[in-house]
Amino acid sequence: MNSLIIISVLAILVLYLGLFKASKALLPVSILGLIAAMAAAICEWNSGAAPIFNNMMLFDNFAVAFTSITAFVTILVLLLSGDYFQRISDQVAEYYTLILFSLAGIVLMVSYHNLSMLFIGVEIMSVCLYILAGIKKKDVASNEAALKYFLMGAFSTGFLLFGIALIYGSSGSFDLGVIREYVVQTKTASPLLYTGIILLLVGLCFKVGAAPFHFWTPDVYEGSPSLITAYMSTVVKTAGFAAFLRILMICFSVKMAFILPILLVVASLSLLIGNITAVYQQHFKRMLAYSSISHAGYMLFGLMAPGTSSANSLFIYAGAYSLATVIAFAALILLQRQVGNDSFSSFNGLHKKNPFLAFCLTVAMLSFAGIPLTAGFIGKFMMFAGAISGYHIVLVVFAVLNAGVGIFYYFRVIVAMYFKAEERSELTIPVAYKFVLAFSTLATLVLGIYPQLLSTLF
Repeated sequence: MNSLIIISVLAILVLYLGLFKASKALLPVSILGLIAAMAAAICEWNSGAAPIFNNMMLFDNFAVAFTSITAFVTILVLLLSGDYFQRISDQVAEYYTLILFSLAGIVLMVSYHNLSMLFIGVEIMSVCLYILAGIKKKDVASNEAALKYFLMGAFSTGFLLFGIALIYGSSGSFDLGVIREYVVQTKTASPLLYTGIILLLVGLCFKVGAAPFHFWTPDVYEGSPSLITAYMSTVVKTAGFAAFLRILMICFSVKMAFILPILLVVASLSLLIGNITAVYQQHFKRMLAYSSISHAGYMLFGLMAPGTSSANSLFIYAGAYSLATVIAFAALILLQRQVGNDSFSSFNGLHKKNPFLAFCLTVAMLSFAGIPLTAGFIGKFMMFAGAISGYHIVLVVFAVLNAGVGIFYYFRVIVAMYFKAEERSELTIPVAYKFVLAFSTLATLVLGIYPQLLSTLF
């Protein structure tokens, strides 16, 4: 719980630093504050947490783990900011503040014990992201991304709120414990409950960008500034799935016979639409957007048998996906500055001038594709193992075939870097980028070789 307080105070502090023109202190203070928040969260591991604030929040091991990973990935994203925001505006404190406030909403999303807190967390996060998506005020694509994100976000929030209202109408409470008791003890639940569950699932699928509720994702990811897209596709997606899994674990595990067919359809569509559409993309950033839809499909595997093993699988997969995504967007930002576009041809011959960057990006693509000895392989393996234990054999075979399609478009980047020659100038990599790239690459390989470091976390 202390981590939420630290992040909230940190956001206000950063805003005041901007007011007093202490622009050089913004990034260091933000990083140090997030490290303190992550340390405060880890200190609450195995603390025997109980619901607090009139049962509004529960900062248990699940919340500690996902608070820590979201704060950590936010640190990596902020390290890439460097002079990124300065290129957009002279007033950059607001950008750091919005990211930190959105992270405060994310902490609420992963630690709620009352549906009203889930709604508040989602809204705090979303309002900040609507603004961040459109921070390039003179860029038409950024403005379009912000408008589409706002409209679709408001639409999905309507589904989420209506679902919460119907669940309240049937159970008589927003408290997850009371809802669980109602679901377990009532043999014939009210039709309102099932309708509420469906609307709740639709709202959360919108938030994580799963098909067929994905149509906002490619345009918003492509139009938003690359650094903000990196944040949305890692931290925000992880938080959405954590919130998704939390309510299934606590409240609706006994209703999985009703929920499972919905998740099977959504996961299958996400895999199919994400992978097939990504094959036809000619731009790296848009490919990553459709790739994120397919990865949402894989993450849905972790929701099909909610429990500690599912939480562990989702944690590993989210971590592996986030590390690879941070590497990919770091490389994208550097190449956009040099070449001016993000087409696959901009990666041609990269290994000759920048072997370090090419190697890091290769590891990220291999991890995305689920190649052994990378964290992505471990994540997919754990998701598939959980699905097989639930006898979803056909779904696993379908997912493996889709993973083969994914290998094709991920390897397009590797082929361009190593087998297509092109004259290019030297690319200067800032120290912060070198650290993020090196650390993320090393972590991807270490987790792929020694998965037991985190595989038994819960």
